[in-house]
Amino acid sequence: MLNEVRDQLGQALFRRVAGPDGPATRARIHLTPGPRWFGPDRPIRSVHGDASMFIGGLSALLLQSLHPLAMAAVAGHSGYRGDPWGRLQRTSTFLAVTTYGTAEDAQRAVDQVRAIHERIRGTAADGRPYHAADPHLLGWVHAAETDSFLRAHERFGAHPLDAAGYDGYVADAARVASALGVTDPPRDRRELSARLAAYRPELRATPEARATARFLLLQPPVPLAVRPLYGGLAANAVSLLPPWARRLLWLPRVPVVEDLAIRPTGQALTRTIRWIMRPPTTPDPD
Repeated sequence: MLNEVRDQLGQALFRRVAGPDGPATRARIHLTPGPRWFGPDRPIRSVHGDASMFIGGLSALLLQSLHPLAMAAVAGHSGYRGDPWGRLQRTSTFLAVTTYGTAEDAQRAVDQVRAIHERIRGTAADGRPYHAADPHLLGWVHAAETDSFLRAHERFGAHPLDAAGYDGYVADAARVASALGVTDPPRDRRELSARLAAYRPELRATPEARATARFLLLQPPVPLAVRPLYGGLAANAVSLLPPWARRLLWLPRVPVVEDLAIRPTGQALTRTIRWIMRPPTTPDPD
């Protein structure tokens, strides 16, 4: 009975994250023969395959929103409010294909994203033009995402990596970033930290950024029954943010509460997600 419940929960969560074509896409990604961008021993496979990505992904969205031009592009073109699950499914599929799929499939996915970025242009509220294919703007999105995924895995991953492993993860992520059009992406954790610091003068919390934070943290597109669980993931996503990012978004830190309640909740939730997302059980032929 417990296995049946786990399988049902796992299938429901997988459908939410991967979409209706998820099983077919997963089979194509993992079962198609051919060379891959990343071998089975590469750190990117460990990080992107862990349940900590649920927290890291939320944290990345909050951090990325602090660049006014990136936020303007998201607000104007992504449809994240009208179709949040669709956006999540497209993002998760891209990560899966580039991390685990064949080199041919990975390149095809990158080419599709680059074509979309090329069409996205506009003007931010402050009058500055933006273009989603701008290497500098792509560099911010990449650095914020990589740092958030790394922080989440380091804190909540089933098997945290050592320093060399996380440097390897940054180098692996740089392979995908270069293919997407990022110029000279950081290739170890020291370079990643320096790159994030270099963007700091450009960052601020626009009304659109704070609206995104309210949407993600207070008005999530999830059923009421699971909002307490989502709230635990969201609280831990906030706790991962650098202190300066939290200040910009008006998200105060409460050290005692975070250490005694929020972080243990995040650890429990990621363990639970890891458990229900295991491959479905098969009946014993005997």
